[in-house]
Amino acid sequence: MKPQRSDADRTWPAGPISLQIGLASFGILALELALIRWLSGQVRLFAYFTNLVLIGAFLGIGLGVAVGRRRPGLVHWILPALAALSLVLGAAEELRLVHLTFPDSAVHLWGAEGMGESHLRLVLDLGIFLVLFGAIVIVFLLAGAPLGWLFARTPPLAAYRWNLAGSLLGVLAVTATTATGAGPAAWLALAALPFVWLSRRPRSLVAAAVVISMGAFSTGRAVFSPYNRIDLKSHDLGIWLEVNRDFHQYMHDLSDGALSRSETPAEPLRDLRLFRAAYDLPFLVNPHRRSALVLGAGTGNDVEAALRNGYQHVTSVDIDGRIIDLGRRFHPERPYDDPRVDEVVDDARAFFHTPTAYDAVVYGLIDSHAMFTSLASLRLDNYVYTEEGIRAAWRHVSQQGHLSISFSLFAGRWIGDRIYWTIARATGIEPKAYCPGMHHGCTFIVARDGAQLNLQDVAFSPFTPGTPMGDMSTATDDWPFLYIRPGVFPWGYLLVLAAVVALAAVATPLAFGPVRIGGHFDVVLFLMGAAFLLIETRGVTAFSLLFGSTWVVNAAVFCGILAMALAANEIVARLHPTRLGPWFVGLFAAVVLLWAVPPSALSGLPVLPRGLAGGLLNALPVGFSGVIVSMSLARSPNPSASLGSNLLGSVVGGCLEYLSMVIGLRALVLLALALYCGALLALRRSAASVASVD
Repeated sequence: MKPQRSDADRTWPAGPISLQIGLASFGILALELALIRWLSGQVRLFAYFTNLVLIGAFLGIGLGVAVGRRRPGLVHWILPALAALSLVLGAAEELRLVHLTFPDSAVHLWGAEGMGESHLRLVLDLGIFLVLFGAIVIVFLLAGAPLGWLFARTPPLAAYRWNLAGSLLGVLAVTATTATGAGPAAWLALAALPFVWLSRRPRSLVAAAVVISMGAFSTGRAVFSPYNRIDLKSHDLGIWLEVNRDFHQYMHDLSDGALSRSETPAEPLRDLRLFRAAYDLPFLVNPHRRSALVLGAGTGNDVEAALRNGYQHVTSVDIDGRIIDLGRRFHPERPYDDPRVDEVVDDARAFFHTPTAYDAVVYGLIDSHAMFTSLASLRLDNYVYTEEGIRAAWRHVSQQGHLSISFSLFAGRWIGDRIYWTIARATGIEPKAYCPGMHHGCTFIVARDGAQLNLQDVAFSPFTPGTPMGDMSTATDDWPFLYIRPGVFPWGYLLVLAAVVALAAVATPLAFGPVRIGGHFDVVLFLMGAAFLLIETRGVTAFSLLFGSTWVVNAAVFCGILAMALAANEIVARLHPTRLGPWFVGLFAAVVLLWAVPPSALSGLPVLPRGLAGGLLNALPVGFSGVIVSMSLARSPNPSASLGSNLLGSVVGGCLEYLSMVIGLRALVLLALALYCGALLALRRSAASVASVD
């Protein structure tokens, strides 16, 4: 008689469990990165909250791993749930979700913070924001469920090996896809196909087609860089360029011929003449015009201004190569075709490692609308405007040269005061500042002693700070939060984080049972996960200071973290260490060393020693904690629950990362150390409980 197949047997296709774990992990990682990028372009608010998307993913996966052991059939609902979310996100413009506002003015979001909006509108927008967050949690709960089922059916270290390997391959695949400039349809296909294979049900295949189709539908005529969704539109003042649904810049024709055309309407012509004067200002004030460095060059307006005013050589730097390419193709004055121009695609801060001096070091209006990593609440330009960043720029100013920083004061006078005093502290000189009014911008200028600037003919309104230096918190590498408004309580942020914690507090006992040491919920791995997320955050921010806040650096750091965790797992699998104590000692020493040696101590080293020293500093805590996590999984009576606990710990770590806005980034390392100490205490208490039972 043929044996009856169980429901679980019918749920899963035959095949190696290791392959299925790897595919599930690959799909989860690809889905995380795809949704982070897609949401940023469809609902502009999420461009400023990518770490919340990651927190939602960790929360969902952690719960899913715990539930999946009992609910193998959830694998068939991953793609239908994703399809439902995709229908909403794909039609975000039609549903008027693109320009949601956030009910908190504590952090400037280029108008997305909802200042001046009605209370009802802000409450509705916050509700929609939280509903979208909840939908993300549900999608990842379903996506994490297969791992819970599969982990229970193979030895823990083997399962963890394939989990890490699948995640590593996911990062590599997404990195390769990003390099091609592909859009949402490709990202979502990469994420959906592993789940199609795992489910092998018609509804999953249909749902995957819906997901990919909505990704394609949402694209429209946009192009994508590794950082931004980019849209081009026609406008009276030039070609209008948007990033992540926010205005970013124009491509102007400010040539003599364009400004003398009689058919140009009076109002646009007046604006264009103002814009030309504003762009020319940094390049007119200094008679020494051999070389200029333009940071945040974008499509080339500042580069053309340097050429127009006689600079013999111009180096243009922008982090987004796709925006430079659009400027090369569509800018009416063709600045990048000029042989006097050298283009560099790099982070401005990373470029300062070069030794060249310039007669003019000019910051364009570098106004980031995107985060440089989903692990931290930092934007692409945060480290460019710190005291250390401006000091690095100042070192590249020749003895006859000057530094010019243009910045939009759209947020209010307070941000002008912060820029003013940050420049003063970085250079030792209070800048001269003028406000042309273009895009609410002001230009701050400081000169070397040997420079002879011609400032008496500047016709724009001068800017003087309204706050004394001692009363203004300026941006530093440890506290690079340029956009935090002084004296405003961040109740909106706290409300969102409270909702995240409340959701986790309610859902965790439902998924795991009562949270206690010795129960299914693994307190030790929970605390390890929280600490590890903070260490990851510190590692990413440290490497951005050493090598730039570029997507390539981020991808390399993520790959390095996963590779180190995989190596730690292999150490445990092959050497079978029995005592956790020595590894905790090594972990504590590595964390203290990470705290004691700031990135600035390494930034002056040549590239290779800088990379080796920085890599070692950040790899040691990852390696020691990886060994502890693998040993704990190997000993766990319920590896699925332990893995889920570890992921839920990352949720807490992600929430704690927001404390960096108060205590600074370096202090996160000490917070991680406290969490690791808590993990050791919980481990000892658990061991004592087991001994007392024995």
